Order: sequence, then structure tokens, then C-alpha cells
Amino acid sequence: MPAAIARLISFTSGPRKAGATSKLLLRIALASSLIAGPCTGYSAIQIASARVWPAQEYTRLTLESDAPVTYSVFTVATPARLVLDLEDVQFTTALEQLPAKISPADPYVKALRIGRFKPGIVRLVLDLKAAVKPQVFVLRPVGDYGHRLVLDVYPLIEADPVMALLDKKNAAPVPPSLPAAPETPAASVPAKTAPPGPNLVQKPVTRPEVSRLIMVAIDAGHGGEDPGARGRTGTHEKHVTLAIARKLKVLVDEEPNMRGMLIRDGDYFIPLVTRVMKARKIQADLFVSIHADAYVKPHARGSSVFALSERGATSAAAGWLARKENEADLIGGVNIDVADPTLKQVLIDLSQTATINDSLKLAKAVLGELGGVNDLHKAHVEQAGFAVLKAPDIPSILVETAFLTNPEEEVKLKDEKYQDKMAQAILVGIRKYFSANPPLARSKLALNER
Repeated sequence: MPAAIARLISFTSGPRKAGATSKLLLRIALASSLIAGPCTGYSAIQIASARVWPAQEYTRLTLESDAPVTYSVFTVATPARLVLDLEDVQFTTALEQLPAKISPADPYVKALRIGRFKPGIVRLVLDLKAAVKPQVFVLRPVGDYGHRLVLDVYPLIEADPVMALLDKKNAAPVPPSLPAAPETPAASVPAKTAPPGPNLVQKPVTRPEVSRLIMVAIDAGHGGEDPGARGRTGTHEKHVTLAIARKLKVLVDEEPNMRGMLIRDGDYFIPLVTRVMKARKIQADLFVSIHADAYVKPHARGSSVFALSERGATSAAAGWLARKENEADLIGGVNIDVADPTLKQVLIDLSQTATINDSLKLAKAVLGELGGVNDLHKAHVEQAGFAVLKAPDIPSILVETAFLTNPEEEVKLKDEKYQDKMAQAILVGIRKYFSANPPLARSKLALNER
């Protein structure tokens, strides 16, 4: 018998007046409620994990739980704070450790405080560095994740990617005409299957004659809550793709007539449609999405290049891959309550076959270069309905650099030299594409004239 109940019984023992028995039962019931907690069967929600993803674009805070969490959110102007109240949530170790996960380099969140505000309410207070516009939403269990409550902290005034590129352009003016590449480009790697012999001379890869910047949108697949494929030793696709994307950007920026923009430049999640919209905002001439493949069988190997298809996948494997990649929004977490007509426009089925034809030309040029770095999974370009390739006016390709699920290729993907060769091969493919398909003049945004 619990000591508190025993003490109550002892206190009321001896001769009793009328009604003493009922008072005793009331006291026993009260003591039981204090010991056992609220009504029978009640269980507070357990926060199993708490994660923070800081980035220049926005900071995401994710709380993963065993049941949906009811919440309320509001902001305080002076000093700038963001308050998130959680109902019926148990104060777990994951919540206790959350303040320590706020990085000093976080662009928007200065610090986080957490405590029991009142019975049944746990309060999170985010001290802010600037005015923000928060978005809060819940996600149902998917993949390895349980229920998630997501808080996205966006800046009140978003940064303009066009101005950032203009700043870089002003630092390095573009000449009116561009010299041809050397006889054998340093970035070109001879193919394993047909190395150039003494009687074989490679044609020079000439750069396009243009008097404006060629904008290349470089998309590192996955990120943040969405790790992508995973290798046997724990390598995450999101880290491999970002490493190669950054290397490709350096190479693109070294070209006198090109500038690269990283769609994702950190470990954070970006919805598929937002990736497309970012490329359109700078009027990119090309969109290159970098990935590392995965399959249920570990022997699958090789590099591939994909373009969009309006009429279904060119193979069952291509269709499977497209479905897997398109699930990134479910895993990464998209706020479906935010309606943007410009985003809906991007999602419509494409009718501009010219854009797809240009994408196929780009894909073929890049695939030819990848064959000198790694075995090819397929000797031809494949097509499927990848959501990230649905820019109606930008030639777009998806490069699968190798199979993370293949133990040998996982080792390659972690190797910086292999990553360098991949980036170089993609660049040479881009050069070849533009030498045969010079970019047209911009209709709305001439970066070299601003």
C-alpha cells in the first residue's frame, strides 16, 4: 500500500462520526490521483527525437513523437521571440537537449528556452535574431519517421538569389567572346572501353560564342529530414550529392562565360517544386540534379542520366526510380497548406516537347562523359516522370552518379577524387551541349547588362 494512502488511513483511524467513512474514501481517492497522475489510461505524448536544421534560406525544427501533437504558435515583437506551446507532451530527454542544438551560426534563431508553462503545456521560446514568418505543420508517419511536428522559421524578407549572382558577376566580368578549349580538355577523362590510341584524335570541346552569362542551376538531391539512399556503411546520399554539387559549382564558376547556383548549399530540405522555382527565378539555362542511386539488390551498379518523360518511363527501373525520388517531399516534409499558384503552374503536365528534346541532348552529352569515369548502368539516356525535372522552359537532367547500395560504388562515392572526376565529366558534357546548342538571348533578365 502506498505510504501516502497508509498515512491517510492512520490519520482517520479510531472512532468516526457520521460521514467519516465517506471523507476517508475521498482522501484515499485524492492521494491515489496525486500518485498515479491524471485519470486512468492517460498517457502523455512522448517526444522521441528533436532535430534542428539551420540554413540561410530557413531554419527547421522537427519534433518526432509517438502520436500527433496539438500545438499553438505566436510571435512577440519586442524583443523578437517565437513561442510554440505543446499540449499533453511529456518533458523528455529529447526536449531537454534541444536548446543545446541551436547553433551560434543560425541566421534566425539566437537561443531556445523550454519549460513547463502550466499543467499540460510545454512551452518553447525561440529568441530571434531578426523578424521572421513562421510556418508550423504536422506530418503523418512515413518511412522510418513517426509523427512529426515541423516548425519552419523563414526570414520576413527573403534573400534575392539573382542579386547574389550579380555580385559575383560584377567581380568577374564576362568577355564578349570566348576562346576555344585546348585540344584535349583537362576535365575530360578517356573512356575505359575505348581509350584514345595513337591514331585517334579527340575533337576539341569548344565553348559557345556568347556575350552573356550562362546560368547553371546545380541541384544536390535530398537534404535535411530527407537523407535519400543509404549505403551499407551508413553513407547518406544527401552528403554525397552536396559534395559533388559544390565541386561542380567551383568548376562552372571558373568558366569565363558561366555561373553556377546551388539550389541547396547545406544540410536542409527543399521541396521538389521549390527547387524548380529557384532555377526559374534566375532564368537558368540548365538544371542539373545530382543523385546517388539505390536498388533493392546490392549488385546493381553504374552511372545513369535521366530526362523527363511525358509518356511514362522508358523502363520499369526508371519508373521505380522516379517514384522513389518523387517521394522526397513526403519524407522531407512539405507544408501542404501553403498554396502558391506559381508552384501549381510548374506541376502541370508539360506540352513543350522542345524543352524535353533539349534535355535529351544535354543528357546524352553528359552520359558520354560519365562513361570515362564509371561504368554506365545503361548505355542510353532514360526518361521518367521526375517531378524535379518539370521546369517547362529549362533543359533539365538528373544524374545518378553511382549506386550507394553497391558496396564498391559506395567507396567510390565517398572518395574526393571520384567526386572531382564526376564534377569534371558533368562540366565537359555541359560544354559540349552548349557548343552545339548556343543559349538564346534572355527575354526578361540579361544578367550581363545589369
